[in-house]
Amino acid sequence: MALVIGVTGAIAAGKSSLCAYLVERHGAIHADADRVVHRMYDPGREGFDRIVARFGEDCIGADGFIDRRVLGAKVFGDAEKMKALTEAIGDIRGEIKGIIEHWRQTLPSDQLCIVEVSQLLEGPYPLWCDQSWLVAIDPEIALERLMARNGFTEAEARQRLASSRPWEERAPLVDRIVMNSTTREDFERDIDEALAGTLASFRAGTLGEPRFVQWTRDQEAPVDSA
Repeated sequence: MALVIGVTGAIAAGKSSLCAYLVERHGAIHADADRVVHRMYDPGREGFDRIVARFGEDCIGADGFIDRRVLGAKVFGDAEKMKALTEAIGDIRGEIKGIIEHWRQTLPSDQLCIVEVSQLLEGPYPLWCDQSWLVAIDPEIALERLMARNGFTEAEARQRLASSRPWEERAPLVDRIVMNSTTREDFERDIDEALAGTLASFRAGTLGEPRFVQWTRDQEAPVDSA
């Protein structure tokens, strides 16, 4: 079966850059959960009809697709509306699980596959992967990059960064951490080293159980009160 790695990281950490590098340099097959979700409410799919019914026809853009900017303005900062949107889109987890299962059933054992999920560690996704990787970055560097990339003010950038858990809190749940606080060259070198170690263990059959699986089992274990 193919090697499947789940990739996550906070906004502006560089998870998309890591995935793009693995595709271009190492021939990985890549699924971006955000894009998968967007396809779930294309015209003609049930998610499209449910979103229009719940949030109004003004969500439909001139091209006939859901205008994500309009939709986002309707739900941003409202937990109940976000929940309603998630329900309207459909079975997101099942959609991604189906992609991973397809990879495993159809691709050779030497194929690297990566699934990019912002909330990788908040859902069951690592249970379907061979490893979970976290792209981490110094918060102040992330702030600078987010302001430059998106044209945000400092206040806007800090607001978005504040919505993400610090990478240190997520670190115990992942198998590899790739830092992205210095140069592009350093980042790519660290990616290569992480992949080389993972591939060597995978090919030798010594990759072991993902840390997220271990953590999940520990959470379910009864507490000894003696």
